[in-house]
Amino acid sequence: MTALLSLRAIAKTFDTGTHALGPIDLDVEEGAFVSIVGPSGCGKSTALRVIAGLLKPDSGAVAWPGSKPEIGFVFQEPTLMPWVKTLANVRLPLDLEGTPRAEADARAKTALARVGLAGFENAYPRELSGGMKMRVSIARAIAAAPKLLLMDEPFAALDELTRQALNDDLLTLWREDGMTVLFVTHSVYESTYLSERVVVMSPRPGRIAADIPLAPPQARDAGWRLTPQFASEAAKVSQALKEAMAA
Repeated sequence: MTALLSLRAIAKTFDTGTHALGPIDLDVEEGAFVSIVGPSGCGKSTALRVIAGLLKPDSGAVAWPGSKPEIGFVFQEPTLMPWVKTLANVRLPLDLEGTPRAEADARAKTALARVGLAGFENAYPRELSGGMKMRVSIARAIAAAPKLLLMDEPFAALDELTRQALNDDLLTLWREDGMTVLFVTHSVYESTYLSERVVVMSPRPGRIAADIPLAPPQARDAGWRLTPQFASEAAKVSQALKEAMAA
C-alpha cells in the first residue's frame, strides 16, 4: 500500500523542559485504520498535533509522499460553539473554506444524517447528550470530506454502550469514505476492535515500542468482541503495552 504520510525522526520538547516525544519514525498507509496506544503523557496527542500542523516539531519532519490531503481532527472534547446551533457547528470548516452557504448547509445536513442526528440541525449543544455532542464533532470533521481523520481519544468520556455504538458508526464511515484514520486511545479493547494495526508507545519521551498488525474481519460487530481471535489479538496489544511501560 502507498504511504499517505511518514514521520521521520520527529521529536518535541515543550518550553517547560518536558521532553514529550521521540524521536519517532512512522509510516501510515493510505486507507488504513491505525490506533496509537500508550500511557498518559507519552506523546500520543502531541504526535497527532504535529501531523495536523498544530505543533512544530523540534526536529524531524512529516513527509507527504503525495499531495498533502485534507485533514479532519476530532478532539477528546467536542469543542462545539455553544452559542450557535448544530448545523452551524457542523458547517464551520466549510464556511472557513468559503463554500457557498446553500452547498455548505446541504453537506452539513448530510453529515449529521450520517452520524444519526438528522432532525437535530436546530438544536444547541446544551440540548444534546455527551454522545450526541461527539457525533456532532465527528459530523463537523467529515463534512469537509477529509482524506485523513485524526482522532484524539474522542470516546474516552462516554459510557460503554455509547462508546461501542460510536465505534461501529466510525467503522462504517471509514469503510464508506475510504478515509485514513489515525486514532489515539487508552483502551486496548477499543484499539483491537477498530484497527488494522496498533502502534504502542513507551512512556515519556514517547517512542514506538511495538507496531502490531491485526487481522479483523472486514464487517465486525459486537459478536467479534466475544471471539477467541479478538481475545488473542487484544492480549498481544496488552502484552506489548505492559512491556513498553515496564521498559
